Amino acid sequence: MSETSSLPAEFADLERFSEWILATEPERYAKRLASSMDEMQDLYDVGMERLEDVMVYLDARFPLHDMPDDAKRLMHLMQSVVMVSFPIEVWKQPRVLDSGAAWVEITREPVV
Repeated sequence: MSETSSLPAEFADLERFSEWILATEPERYAKRLASSMDEMQDLYDVGMERLEDVMVYLDARFPLHDMPDDAKRLMHLMQSVVMVSFPIEVWKQPRVLDSGAAWVEITREPVV
């Protein structure tokens, strides 16, 4: 489920992708599997164009564990861009090629 609050003003153009603002990897993976290639392509195209600006904005202003909520949402949105990059660039489908019914479930998020 997407979060309802906005992104930083500098990134208001990305608000249309608010349904991709998901805090955990399992949520992002489920969204990827439930999305069409056209939806993922749109997110990918726009997100990749803004990715460097986002990284500079976040790295220059906030420590990772002390971000304001709007910055966290922006980071989560960019994590969704990364989540769709392999399906767009390599596999040309939402699922991993030749993975059959295989499933990986992460029980905890990585800790920095």
